[in-house]
Amino acid sequence: MANKRDYYEVLGVGKDASADEIKKAYRKLALKYHPDRNPDDKVAEEKFKEAAEAYDVLSNDDKRKKYDQFGHSMGPQGFGGGGGGFYGAGGFSMEDIFSQFGDIFGGHFGGQWGGAAGGRSSRRPRQRKGGDIRIRVKLTLEEIAKGVTKTLKIPTLTKCEYCQGTGAKDGTAFKTCPTCHGQGRVITTQQTMFGAMQSESVCPECDGEGRIITSTCTHCHGEGVTRKENVVSFNIPAGVQDGQTLSLPGKGNAARHAGVPGDLLVVIEEQKHPELIRDGNDLIYNLMLDIPTAALGGSVEVPTISGRARLKIAPGTQPGKVLRLRGKGLPSTEGYGTGDELVNVMVYVPETLNDKEKAAFESLQSEPNIKPTEATKSRLFSKLRHIFDKKEEG
Repeated sequence: MANKRDYYEVLGVGKDASADEIKKAYRKLALKYHPDRNPDDKVAEEKFKEAAEAYDVLSNDDKRKKYDQFGHSMGPQGFGGGGGGFYGAGGFSMEDIFSQFGDIFGGHFGGQWGGAAGGRSSRRPRQRKGGDIRIRVKLTLEEIAKGVTKTLKIPTLTKCEYCQGTGAKDGTAFKTCPTCHGQGRVITTQQTMFGAMQSESVCPECDGEGRIITSTCTHCHGEGVTRKENVVSFNIPAGVQDGQTLSLPGKGNAARHAGVPGDLLVVIEEQKHPELIRDGNDLIYNLMLDIPTAALGGSVEVPTISGRARLKIAPGTQPGKVLRLRGKGLPSTEGYGTGDELVNVMVYVPETLNDKEKAAFESLQSEPNIKPTEATKSRLFSKLRHIFDKKEEG
Protein backbone atom coordinates (compact mmCIF):
# COMPACT_ATOMS: atom_id res chain seq x y z
CA MET A 1 0.00 0.00 0.00
CA ALA A 2 2.85 2.35 0.84
CA ASN A 3 4.29 2.05 -2.69
CA LYS A 4 1.11 3.14 -4.44
CA ARG A 5 1.28 6.57 -6.03
CA ASP A 6 -1.43 9.14 -5.47
CA TYR A 7 -4.09 8.69 -8.17
CA TYR A 8 -4.20 12.42 -8.95
CA GLU A 9 -0.43 12.38 -9.38
CA VAL A 10 -0.67 9.34 -11.68
CA LEU A 11 -3.05 11.15 -14.05
CA GLY A 12 -1.30 14.49 -13.65
CA VAL A 13 -4.40 16.39 -12.49
CA GLY A 14 -5.31 18.42 -9.43
CA LYS A 15 -7.66 17.28 -6.69
CA ASP A 16 -10.29 19.70 -8.02
CA ALA A 17 -10.11 18.31 -11.57
CA SER A 18 -13.42 17.93 -13.39
CA ALA A 19 -14.66 14.61 -14.77
CA ASP A 20 -13.81 15.79 -18.30
CA GLU A 21 -10.25 16.74 -17.28
CA ILE A 22 -9.76 13.33 -15.65
CA LYS A 23 -11.03 11.54 -18.76
CA LYS A 24 -8.76 13.55 -21.09
CA ALA A 25 -5.73 12.91 -18.88
CA TYR A 26 -6.44 9.18 -18.85
CA ARG A 27 -6.92 9.02 -22.64
CA LYS A 28 -3.55 10.66 -23.14
CA LEU A 29 -1.73 8.22 -20.83
CA ALA A 30 -3.58 5.16 -22.14
CA LEU A 31 -2.63 5.96 -25.73
CA LYS A 32 0.97 6.70 -24.72
CA TYR A 33 1.47 3.43 -22.82
CA HIS A 34 -0.90 1.16 -24.80
CA PRO A 35 0.64 -2.34 -25.22
CA ASP A 36 0.16 -2.21 -29.00
CA ARG A 37 2.46 0.81 -29.12
CA ASN A 38 4.91 -0.59 -26.54
CA PRO A 39 5.30 -4.32 -27.27
CA ASP A 40 7.21 -6.31 -24.62
CA ASP A 41 7.72 -3.15 -22.52
CA LYS A 42 6.95 -4.11 -18.92
CA VAL A 43 7.43 -0.55 -17.64
CA ALA A 44 4.88 0.80 -20.13
CA GLU A 45 2.51 -2.04 -19.23
CA GLU A 46 2.67 -1.16 -15.53
CA LYS A 47 2.08 2.53 -16.27
CA PHE A 48 -0.86 1.56 -18.49
CA LYS A 49 -2.42 -0.46 -15.64
CA GLU A 50 -1.63 2.23 -13.07
CA ALA A 51 -3.38 4.89 -15.16
CA ALA A 52 -6.42 2.63 -15.67
CA GLU A 53 -6.72 1.97 -11.94
CA ALA A 54 -6.46 5.68 -11.15
CA TYR A 55 -9.12 6.52 -13.74
CA ASP A 56 -11.49 3.82 -12.46
CA VAL A 57 -11.47 5.40 -8.99
CA LEU A 58 -11.42 9.11 -9.90
CA SER A 59 -14.10 8.80 -12.60
CA ASN A 60 -16.56 7.27 -10.12
CA ASP A 61 -18.09 9.83 -7.72
CA ASP A 62 -18.55 7.35 -4.86
CA LYS A 63 -15.05 5.83 -5.15
CA ARG A 64 -13.51 9.28 -5.53
CA LYS A 65 -15.16 10.56 -2.32
CA LYS A 66 -13.91 7.53 -0.37
CA TYR A 67 -10.42 7.87 -1.88
CA ASP A 68 -10.28 11.60 -1.00
CA GLN A 69 -11.26 10.72 2.58
CA PHE A 70 -9.33 7.51 3.23
CA GLY A 71 -6.65 7.29 0.52
CA HIS A 72 -5.69 3.82 -0.68
CA SER A 73 -6.93 2.14 2.53
CA MET A 74 -10.55 3.08 1.62
CA GLY A 75 -11.61 3.41 5.22
CA PRO A 76 -13.72 1.33 7.61
CA GLN A 77 -14.14 -2.42 7.40
CA GLY A 78 -16.97 -3.58 5.23
CA PHE A 79 -16.27 -0.83 2.69
CA GLY A 80 -13.22 -2.13 0.91
CA GLY A 81 -10.76 -1.72 3.77
CA GLY A 82 -8.87 -4.28 5.76
CA GLY A 83 -5.52 -3.40 4.21
CA GLY A 84 -6.49 -4.35 0.68
CA GLY A 85 -7.27 -0.86 -0.54
CA PHE A 86 -9.45 -0.49 -3.60
CA TYR A 87 -8.07 -3.50 -5.45
CA GLY A 88 -6.07 -5.46 -2.92
CA ALA A 89 -2.54 -6.72 -3.34
CA GLY A 90 -3.21 -8.04 -6.84
CA GLY A 91 -3.87 -4.61 -8.29
CA PHE A 92 -5.61 -3.95 -11.59
CA SER A 93 -5.21 -6.64 -14.26
CA MET A 94 -5.08 -6.16 -18.04
CA GLU A 95 -8.29 -8.18 -18.23
CA ASP A 96 -9.98 -5.64 -15.95
CA ILE A 97 -8.79 -2.74 -18.07
CA PHE A 98 -10.00 -4.04 -21.40
CA SER A 99 -13.35 -5.12 -19.98
CA GLN A 100 -14.05 -1.82 -18.18
CA PHE A 101 -12.33 0.95 -20.13
CA GLY A 102 -12.52 0.01 -23.79
CA ASP A 103 -15.76 1.90 -24.30
CA ILE A 104 -14.31 5.36 -23.71
CA PHE A 105 -12.02 4.81 -26.70
CA GLY A 106 -14.76 3.46 -28.93
CA GLY A 107 -13.47 -0.08 -28.41
CA HIS A 108 -9.89 0.60 -29.51
CA PHE A 109 -8.31 -1.87 -27.12
CA GLY A 110 -7.22 -5.32 -27.97
CA GLY A 111 -4.09 -6.65 -29.67
CA GLN A 112 -2.31 -9.49 -27.95
CA TRP A 113 -4.29 -8.82 -24.76
CA GLY A 114 -7.83 -9.35 -26.00
CA GLY A 115 -7.68 -11.07 -29.37
CA ALA A 116 -7.49 -14.57 -30.72
CA ALA A 117 -7.04 -16.14 -34.12
CA GLY A 118 -9.94 -15.68 -36.50
CA GLY A 119 -10.92 -12.26 -35.07
CA ARG A 120 -12.65 -13.66 -31.96
CA SER A 121 -12.06 -12.85 -28.29
CA SER A 122 -10.51 -15.46 -26.02
CA ARG A 123 -12.30 -14.11 -22.97
CA ARG A 124 -15.33 -15.67 -21.39
CA PRO A 125 -18.81 -14.45 -22.33
CA ARG A 126 -19.97 -11.68 -20.07
CA GLN A 127 -22.35 -12.28 -17.21
CA ARG A 128 -25.12 -9.86 -16.46
CA LYS A 129 -25.33 -8.40 -12.97
CA GLY A 130 -28.62 -8.01 -11.16
CA GLY A 131 -29.66 -4.66 -9.75
CA ASP A 132 -28.80 -3.64 -6.19
CA ILE A 133 -31.58 -3.18 -3.65
CA ARG A 134 -31.33 -0.30 -1.17
CA ILE A 135 -33.34 -0.43 2.05
CA ARG A 136 -33.41 1.73 5.18
CA VAL A 137 -33.37 0.05 8.58
CA LYS A 138 -34.33 1.97 11.73
CA LEU A 139 -32.28 1.17 14.84
CA THR A 140 -32.54 2.31 18.43
CA LEU A 141 -29.44 3.28 20.39
CA GLU A 142 -29.89 0.10 22.42
CA GLU A 143 -29.73 -2.00 19.23
CA ILE A 144 -26.70 -0.06 18.00
CA ALA A 145 -24.93 -0.62 21.32
CA LYS A 146 -25.24 -4.41 21.15
CA GLY A 147 -25.61 -5.17 17.44
CA VAL A 148 -28.72 -6.82 16.11
CA THR A 149 -30.00 -9.41 13.65
CA LYS A 150 -32.80 -8.24 11.37
CA THR A 151 -35.16 -10.44 9.38
CA LEU A 152 -37.17 -8.67 6.69
CA LYS A 153 -39.43 -9.49 3.78
CA ILE A 154 -38.03 -7.76 0.70
CA PRO A 155 -39.59 -7.72 -2.79
CA THR A 156 -36.89 -8.93 -5.19
CA LEU A 157 -36.34 -10.29 -8.65
CA THR A 158 -35.64 -13.98 -8.08
CA LYS A 159 -34.17 -16.64 -10.36
CA CYS A 160 -36.93 -18.48 -12.24
CA GLU A 161 -37.16 -21.97 -10.78
CA TYR A 162 -38.50 -23.49 -14.01
CA CYS A 163 -35.55 -22.53 -16.21
CA GLN A 164 -32.94 -22.04 -13.45
CA GLY A 165 -32.68 -18.39 -14.41
CA THR A 166 -31.56 -19.03 -17.98
CA GLY A 167 -34.70 -17.80 -19.72
CA ALA A 168 -34.70 -20.89 -21.95
CA LYS A 169 -37.37 -23.57 -21.88
CA ASP A 170 -36.43 -26.26 -19.32
CA GLY A 171 -33.10 -24.47 -18.97
CA THR A 172 -31.67 -26.26 -22.03
CA ALA A 173 -33.10 -24.64 -25.19
CA PHE A 174 -29.89 -22.93 -26.37
CA LYS A 175 -27.55 -22.87 -29.30
CA THR A 176 -24.04 -21.43 -29.58
CA CYS A 177 -23.99 -17.95 -31.08
CA PRO A 178 -22.86 -18.29 -34.73
CA THR A 179 -21.37 -14.78 -34.80
CA CYS A 180 -18.94 -14.98 -31.87
CA HIS A 181 -18.82 -18.79 -31.63
CA GLY A 182 -19.68 -18.68 -27.95
CA GLN A 183 -17.11 -16.07 -26.94
CA GLY A 184 -19.53 -13.21 -26.36
CA ARG A 185 -17.27 -10.61 -28.00
CA VAL A 186 -16.01 -9.92 -31.50
CA ILE A 187 -12.80 -8.24 -32.61
CA THR A 188 -12.14 -6.25 -35.75
CA THR A 189 -8.93 -4.58 -36.94
CA GLN A 190 -8.85 -1.03 -38.27
CA GLN A 191 -6.27 1.56 -39.22
CA THR A 192 -5.88 4.55 -36.88
CA MET A 193 -3.44 7.42 -36.61
CA PHE A 194 -1.38 5.14 -34.36
CA GLY A 195 -1.31 2.30 -36.86
CA ALA A 196 -3.34 -0.91 -36.97
CA MET A 197 -5.30 -1.42 -33.78
CA GLN A 198 -7.83 -4.00 -32.81
CA SER A 199 -11.31 -3.07 -31.63
CA GLU A 200 -13.18 -5.43 -29.34
CA SER A 201 -16.91 -5.08 -28.70
CA VAL A 202 -19.86 -7.00 -27.33
CA CYS A 203 -21.30 -9.44 -29.83
CA PRO A 204 -24.45 -7.82 -31.28
CA GLU A 205 -26.08 -11.18 -31.99
CA CYS A 206 -26.11 -12.61 -28.45
CA ASP A 207 -25.47 -9.42 -26.48
CA GLY A 208 -22.29 -10.88 -25.04
CA GLU A 209 -23.78 -14.08 -23.66
CA GLY A 210 -22.19 -16.45 -26.17
CA ARG A 211 -25.42 -18.38 -26.75
CA ILE A 212 -28.91 -17.79 -28.13
CA ILE A 213 -32.21 -19.01 -26.71
CA THR A 214 -34.08 -21.16 -29.21
CA SER A 215 -37.25 -21.57 -27.12
CA THR A 216 -38.14 -19.25 -24.23
CA CYS A 217 -39.40 -20.29 -20.80
CA THR A 218 -43.17 -19.81 -20.60
CA HIS A 219 -43.09 -18.95 -16.88
CA CYS A 220 -40.67 -15.99 -17.00
CA HIS A 221 -41.12 -15.24 -20.73
CA GLY A 222 -37.42 -15.59 -21.39
CA GLU A 223 -36.26 -13.14 -18.73
CA GLY A 224 -34.93 -15.75 -16.29
CA VAL A 225 -36.32 -13.84 -13.29
CA THR A 226 -39.65 -13.53 -11.48
CA ARG A 227 -40.77 -11.08 -8.80
CA LYS A 228 -41.48 -12.37 -5.30
CA GLU A 229 -40.96 -11.54 -1.64
CA ASN A 230 -37.86 -13.06 -0.11
CA VAL A 231 -37.14 -13.34 3.60
CA VAL A 232 -33.64 -12.03 4.27
CA SER A 233 -31.78 -12.21 7.60
CA PHE A 234 -28.62 -10.21 8.22
CA ASN A 235 -26.46 -9.09 11.12
CA ILE A 236 -25.81 -5.42 11.88
CA PRO A 237 -22.62 -4.97 13.92
CA ALA A 238 -22.53 -2.89 17.09
CA GLY A 239 -21.52 0.76 16.80
CA VAL A 240 -22.89 1.58 13.35
CA GLN A 241 -23.76 5.19 12.63
CA ASP A 242 -26.69 7.04 11.10
CA GLY A 243 -26.38 7.10 7.30
CA GLN A 244 -23.82 4.28 7.18
CA THR A 245 -24.41 1.75 4.41
CA LEU A 246 -23.73 -1.96 4.83
CA SER A 247 -23.34 -4.05 1.69
CA LEU A 248 -24.57 -7.66 1.54
CA PRO A 249 -23.13 -9.19 -1.66
CA GLY A 250 -25.46 -11.40 -3.69
CA LYS A 251 -28.59 -10.53 -1.69
CA GLY A 252 -30.03 -8.13 -4.27
CA ASN A 253 -32.01 -8.74 -7.45
CA ALA A 254 -31.29 -11.81 -9.56
CA ALA A 255 -29.85 -11.08 -13.01
CA ARG A 256 -31.45 -11.99 -16.33
CA HIS A 257 -30.22 -15.18 -17.95
CA ALA A 258 -28.48 -16.68 -14.91
CA GLY A 259 -26.15 -13.76 -14.29
CA VAL A 260 -24.62 -12.58 -11.03
CA PRO A 261 -27.12 -11.33 -8.42
CA GLY A 262 -26.87 -7.76 -7.20
CA ASP A 263 -26.21 -6.62 -3.66
CA LEU A 264 -28.47 -5.61 -0.80
CA LEU A 265 -27.49 -2.17 0.52
CA VAL A 266 -28.66 -1.55 4.07
CA VAL A 267 -28.75 2.13 5.05
CA ILE A 268 -28.74 2.72 8.82
CA GLU A 269 -31.31 5.16 10.20
CA GLU A 270 -30.63 5.92 13.84
CA GLN A 271 -33.70 6.75 15.94
CA LYS A 272 -33.37 9.53 18.50
CA HIS A 273 -33.15 8.45 22.12
CA PRO A 274 -35.56 10.25 24.49
CA GLU A 275 -32.78 11.16 26.96
CA LEU A 276 -29.35 10.43 25.48
CA ILE A 277 -27.58 12.29 22.69
CA ARG A 278 -24.97 10.55 20.54
CA ASP A 279 -21.60 12.19 19.82
CA GLY A 280 -19.52 9.68 17.87
CA ASN A 281 -19.00 6.77 20.26
CA ASP A 282 -19.78 8.93 23.31
CA LEU A 283 -23.22 9.58 24.76
CA ILE A 284 -24.30 12.86 26.37
CA TYR A 285 -26.89 13.30 29.11
CA ASN A 286 -27.97 16.71 30.34
CA LEU A 287 -28.49 16.45 34.11
CA MET A 288 -30.67 19.14 35.72
CA LEU A 289 -29.86 19.62 39.44
CA ASP A 290 -31.83 21.62 41.94
CA ILE A 291 -29.94 24.33 43.83
CA PRO A 292 -29.77 22.47 47.19
CA THR A 293 -28.30 19.31 45.61
CA ALA A 294 -25.76 21.33 43.60
CA ALA A 295 -24.73 23.23 46.75
CA LEU A 296 -24.87 20.41 49.33
CA GLY A 297 -24.00 17.43 47.14
CA GLY A 298 -25.86 14.18 47.04
CA SER A 299 -26.65 11.17 44.87
CA VAL A 300 -28.72 11.08 41.67
CA GLU A 301 -29.76 8.48 39.10
CA VAL A 302 -28.96 8.98 35.42
CA PRO A 303 -30.02 6.90 32.40
CA THR A 304 -27.45 4.86 30.47
CA ILE A 305 -27.74 2.78 27.34
CA SER A 306 -27.96 -0.36 29.48
CA GLY A 307 -30.23 0.89 32.29
CA ARG A 308 -29.76 3.32 35.18
CA ALA A 309 -26.61 4.33 37.06
CA ARG A 310 -26.19 6.15 40.38
CA LEU A 311 -23.94 9.17 40.31
CA LYS A 312 -22.36 11.00 43.25
CA ILE A 313 -22.66 14.78 43.18
CA ALA A 314 -19.92 16.64 45.06
CA PRO A 315 -20.85 19.70 47.20
CA GLY A 316 -20.53 22.94 45.26
CA THR A 317 -20.94 21.34 41.82
CA GLN A 318 -21.11 24.13 39.24
CA PRO A 319 -23.26 24.37 36.09
CA GLY A 320 -21.30 23.26 33.04
CA LYS A 321 -19.30 20.64 34.92
CA VAL A 322 -19.00 17.37 32.96
CA LEU A 323 -19.03 14.06 34.80
CA ARG A 324 -17.71 11.05 32.92
CA LEU A 325 -19.05 7.49 33.10
CA ARG A 326 -16.28 5.49 31.47
CA GLY A 327 -17.25 2.67 29.13
CA LYS A 328 -20.95 3.60 29.15
CA GLY A 329 -20.93 4.80 25.54
CA LEU A 330 -21.08 2.90 22.25
CA PRO A 331 -18.57 0.38 20.88
CA SER A 332 -16.39 1.23 17.88
CA THR A 333 -17.12 -0.68 14.67
CA GLU A 334 -13.35 -0.86 14.15
CA GLY A 335 -12.73 -2.61 17.47
CA TYR A 336 -11.05 0.33 19.23
CA GLY A 337 -12.93 0.06 22.51
CA THR A 338 -16.05 1.73 23.83
CA GLY A 339 -16.96 5.37 24.30
CA ASP A 340 -18.04 7.10 27.52
CA GLU A 341 -21.21 8.74 28.78
CA LEU A 342 -20.70 12.42 29.50
CA VAL A 343 -23.09 13.89 32.06
CA ASN A 344 -23.43 17.64 31.52
CA VAL A 345 -24.51 19.33 34.76
CA MET A 346 -27.12 22.10 34.67
CA VAL A 347 -28.67 23.82 37.70
CA TYR A 348 -32.33 24.72 37.81
CA VAL A 349 -33.21 28.20 39.06
CA PRO A 350 -36.86 28.37 40.21
CA GLU A 351 -39.06 30.56 38.06
CA THR A 352 -41.67 31.14 40.78
CA LEU A 353 -41.45 31.00 44.60
CA ASN A 354 -44.07 30.81 47.37
CA ASP A 355 -43.77 32.93 50.48
CA LYS A 356 -41.81 30.33 52.47
CA GLU A 357 -39.32 29.75 49.63
CA LYS A 358 -38.93 33.45 48.99
CA ALA A 359 -38.19 34.07 52.66
CA ALA A 360 -35.59 31.31 52.70
CA PHE A 361 -33.72 32.79 49.74
CA GLU A 362 -33.96 36.31 51.15
CA SER A 363 -32.47 35.13 54.44
CA LEU A 364 -29.47 33.74 52.56
CA GLN A 365 -28.99 36.66 50.21
CA SER A 366 -26.58 38.53 52.46
CA GLU A 367 -24.54 35.49 53.53
CA PRO A 368 -20.86 35.62 52.35
CA ASN A 369 -20.78 32.20 50.64
CA ILE A 370 -23.93 32.82 48.57
CA LYS A 371 -22.43 35.47 46.29
CA PRO A 372 -19.45 34.59 44.04
CA THR A 373 -16.09 36.16 44.79
CA GLU A 374 -13.94 37.77 42.10
CA ALA A 375 -11.68 34.71 42.13
CA THR A 376 -14.66 32.42 41.63
CA LYS A 377 -15.94 34.57 38.74
CA SER A 378 -12.52 34.51 37.09
CA ARG A 379 -12.28 30.72 37.43
CA LEU A 380 -15.76 30.17 35.98
CA PHE A 381 -15.20 32.60 33.10
CA SER A 382 -11.91 30.85 32.30
CA LYS A 383 -13.73 27.50 32.10
CA LEU A 384 -16.41 28.97 29.83
CA ARG A 385 -13.79 30.53 27.58
CA HIS A 386 -12.03 27.16 27.29
CA ILE A 387 -15.32 25.48 26.32
CA PHE A 388 -16.07 28.07 23.59
CA ASP A 389 -12.48 27.93 22.28
CA LYS A 390 -12.81 24.14 21.88
CA LYS A 391 -16.12 24.59 20.01
CA GLU A 392 -14.51 27.08 17.61
CA GLU A 393 -11.61 24.68 16.97
CA GLY A 394 -14.08 21.85 16.29
